[in-house]
Parts: sequence; C-alpha cells; structure tokens
Amino acid sequence: MLMNVVSESREPGEKVPLVIGNARIVLADEVVHGTVVVEDGRIVSVEAGSPVAGALDFSGDYLLPGLVDIHTDHFEKHVFPRPHVRWDYMRAALSHDAQIIGGGVTTVFDSLCVGVSSEDSERAAILGPMIDVLERAQAAGMLRAEHFVHLRCEVVDPRTPELTAANIDRPLVRVVSVMEHLPGIRQSRDMDAYVNRLQKAGGESEAIIRDRIAQMVAEKSDIGRTVRPEVVALARARGLPLLSHDDTDIEHVDLAADEGVAISEFPCTLEAAREARARSMLIVGGAPNIVRGGSQSGNVAVRDLLEERLIDILASDYVPRSMLDAAFLIASDPALDYDLAAAVRMVTKAPAEAAGLADRGEIAAGKRADLIRVGEHDGHPYLKAVWRKGHRVA
Repeated sequence: MLMNVVSESREPGEKVPLVIGNARIVLADEVVHGTVVVEDGRIVSVEAGSPVAGALDFSGDYLLPGLVDIHTDHFEKHVFPRPHVRWDYMRAALSHDAQIIGGGVTTVFDSLCVGVSSEDSERAAILGPMIDVLERAQAAGMLRAEHFVHLRCEVVDPRTPELTAANIDRPLVRVVSVMEHLPGIRQSRDMDAYVNRLQKAGGESEAIIRDRIAQMVAEKSDIGRTVRPEVVALARARGLPLLSHDDTDIEHVDLAADEGVAISEFPCTLEAAREARARSMLIVGGAPNIVRGGSQSGNVAVRDLLEERLIDILASDYVPRSMLDAAFLIASDPALDYDLAAAVRMVTKAPAEAAGLADRGEIAAGKRADLIRVGEHDGHPYLKAVWRKGHRVA
C-alpha cells in the first residue's frame, strides 16, 4: 500500500504526500522502526518495517510528535530583553517564535502575566499588545509554531479580574492559571534568603525589611481571597482548563480541587504533589528542573516526583528547548522507570489533551502532522527538521 502512495502517477499540480521512512517512530506507547505517510496536513498511516522507495530516508533518526508546551514565560523575555528596555512587540514575537520552533515545540501556550505581585505597572500595560501582536502575526502566517495564550493570573493584584475579563474571550486564550507570588508563601518559602537579597540591594536593616514584608503579605493576602474566586469563575464560565500554580501546602491543593481546578502546575513540595494525585489532578513539572538536576528555587526536584509517578506533563517554563532535553534525559535514566515513549508523551500527547487539543501530540492516523526529526549524539538530542501540518517550517 505504501509503495502505491509513493509511486502512483498524479495529475499536474496534485499534492504529493510526505513519506518518511527508516525512522525510529516514537508512538504514544512504544518506539517502532518504520514509515509514516502524511497527506493534506494529516497522518495517513504508520507502518513498521523497511522503508519504501521514494521515502525521505531518516537514516534511523527519531520521528517525534511536535512538542506541546503548556507554559512558557519566554515571550516576555523578548519584550524586555533587559530591565526597562522594551522591544518592538512584533520583532519580539518573531524572535520568540524562532526559539520556540528551535526547541521542537510546534504548539505553544505563551504564558502572559495578568496582574503582578509588585507595583510593576509595565507588565499590566504590555498584556493587551502582546496578545494583539500574536493574533496579527499568526493570521499573517509569520509564525512557525502555533501560538495560544495562557493567562497567568496573579491573584494578589486587585487589577487582575478586570484584566482577565478584558482578554479571556480573545480567540487565542485557551488556558488560565491562578498564582500567588508573595515572599514566604508557595514558591518563595526561604524568607532568610529573600530578606538577605533585599538587604544587599537596598542596605536597609533586617527588622525594617521583615516588618514591611509582613505588612505587604497581610494586605495582599486579603486581596487574593477576593480576586482568586473571581478569576476562577471567569475561566469556569468559559470551560477553559484551569491550573493552580506553585501549590506548596496540602491546603493549597485542596483549595484548588474544591474550586474545580484540574491541574496542579509546578507543585513545590512532595506533599502537595501527593495530595494533587489523591485529588485526581494532573500534575505539571518544569523541564528545566530535570535538566538542571533540581529546582532553581530550592523546591522539590521533579526527578523525585517522577520516582513516585507524580508527573503527567512537562513544560518548558523558561527554557524552550528544555522539554526535548528532559524527555531524553528521563528515558536514559536507569533509575527511572520511563521508556522514551512514556517520556515523550509528557511533552506531547499529555499536554495537548490537558489543553483540549485532541488533534495533535501523537503520531497516529488521523492526527495533525506536527512532527520533528531528532538526531542524538553523545547523549544530546538535537533538532534536524520540523513540520507543522505537514509543511516543513524548520
């Protein structure tokens, strides 16, 4: 059958299928050596065995589904390449997209701040223009990855409900998370380290800094108790996937689960992750945590969570290509019970399904032909080619 697909005569102008052969194809539950046929942007067939005549010879390279990144903060880093330097939005979007596709990510949820825990007004000002430019660039065919928006809603900012309501109905918005970035709570638990950094930066006494922090935390926690349910209600009314960010205590997880939040994102402790699993929540871990060998904030190592099967999805968070590295590192770790198919599933099929995108994230007949060719040398996977909907984009 495959021979006919490749060699049959066609009318002038008729589309020729993409046939990939001699590939190690990473399926959802196994890796097979074989051939994949793509027509009209969809996978037509996947067959094990020797390559057919006329196929694109992969020479044994891996064929993976395009990666799906449910959370990356990277777009903002291009808008502000240095502190207080704001870049042109379109140029920032194009630069960001180049790094996304260069990491093998074909579907990305750009995680944009909605509100802030500090008095930073610039981040509130850039939210709308960032979504505007993503819409324009995508409509014009300027972006190689497909971009959606993940609204990261800071619940300790009284402006957050208004900003969320103003943007949540935009077509690119597909995911909402609630977060609370306050010192001593959730991610930033080490108060001594936090106070020490402020002392070095400003030269104030420890007592003055601690008093100011205590006052701020009390004030903003009160704000959060009002803002969080408003944001949750906005997302639930639209049926959008909801994530709870940086769950640290069991109480954080229980609050989220009781609100109807289905995904615990970047839990900071083993106890929180265990409670999330007990409450039937999906769990997202940070791929950079795997690549670094631990958390940059001193929180639980994702590897420890993997040992207890407490991770379902990996996201790039702040390094776009970390997902590709993390999948291969997990699969090659003899102490972890994950083969390559299981590891790749955490950066493809699982995030796609969690975000409601059932048409991608897997190499199977009928799925979108978002595909990446990956070589491996000296333990390092590297990208050789990327296709989105069957079209070569990198």
